[in-house]
Amino acid sequence: MEQLIIRAENDYKGLDDWIGKKEIRKILLVCDDSILFQKKFVTHLEKFCHESGIDIVQFRGFQPNPLYENVTDGIKVFRKNHCDGIIAVGGGSALDVAKCIKLYAGLEGDGEKGSFLITEGPCLGIPFLAMPTTAGTGSEATKYAVIYYEGKKQSITSNDIIPEAVLMDPDSLKTLPTYQKKATMMDALCHAIESFWSVNSTEESRGYSKEAIETIVRNMEGFLENDEGARYNMLFAANLAGKAINITQTTAGHAMCYKITSLFHVAHGHAAILCDRELYPWMVENVERCTDPRGKEYLAGILDKIGVALGEKDGKAGTEKLARIFNYLEFDVPRADENQFEELGSSVNLVRLKNHPIELNKEDIDQLYRRILKGTDK
Repeated sequence: MEQLIIRAENDYKGLDDWIGKKEIRKILLVCDDSILFQKKFVTHLEKFCHESGIDIVQFRGFQPNPLYENVTDGIKVFRKNHCDGIIAVGGGSALDVAKCIKLYAGLEGDGEKGSFLITEGPCLGIPFLAMPTTAGTGSEATKYAVIYYEGKKQSITSNDIIPEAVLMDPDSLKTLPTYQKKATMMDALCHAIESFWSVNSTEESRGYSKEAIETIVRNMEGFLENDEGARYNMLFAANLAGKAINITQTTAGHAMCYKITSLFHVAHGHAAILCDRELYPWMVENVERCTDPRGKEYLAGILDKIGVALGEKDGKAGTEKLARIFNYLEFDVPRADENQFEELGSSVNLVRLKNHPIELNKEDIDQLYRRILKGTDK
């Protein structure tokens, strides 16, 4: 299904048309705290729904890294109020909760003892629109959601949870703090880069990756200066990068960045660019160790194409460009002690390493972490 992209122009006419076409009478609005800053959108939605006889039921009963119980609570609200459409507004957590509500709302029972996690059944054809309030995760374009049950991460995968429509509103990014703008932008860039070199890449995914990288590089300065056109373009770039990883998933950079986020309390996109700015040149240096069945010449060509998408002549120049981007954004480089290096090395998700085109052993991972982070003895 081709995802409908709606631009927030002409006083949200595209949104109004979508709601009307879907004949929605009661909307479950799944939203995080960012909804407090979306005054123009909320005012319009409330006015349109009031004039059209449509009810809005707001659900905000979830947290960052949402719980399974948050989802079941949302399903109870959805059912009790007889909602027939979902609009999700926010970052990745809001979208993940909304995705899971859509997926599980049609199942029997109330999901006690994690029963929804092991039940397969038809997904209700609930109209579902997402409005991302960051330009980074690309969650609005993917079949993935993450929730936690009894302290354990549950990765949910279903094509049925991809929002059928996405509202791109540049005002949603206007009040983002500068650090969050930088970090989310780098999350999207790393999605696009890792998808480009993934062993699962296709002609379609590489097309998304190339356009996303070019768009991010071209609009980076304007985005940080709060230019409206650049904000629009960054939303589109994040969506393109999301479409790319929806096909390929991420690779070693993301596998290595998650523990950095929790150990050093940096944003996810900050951790991702910390890793990829060192992983990319390491790959150029070690292309002879290629494990992609398409061969080392193919991989060398892909690394060059990434460099060209970044605005340079080849892969080597591309690695230098990525380092310059990192320096331009003035991200801190955390300092790790030996215990933390050991913890980092043992934390890597092996599933994502299988998507990487060069095999990484324990020694490689340890050396890369020492390139990525500062040591306490230095």
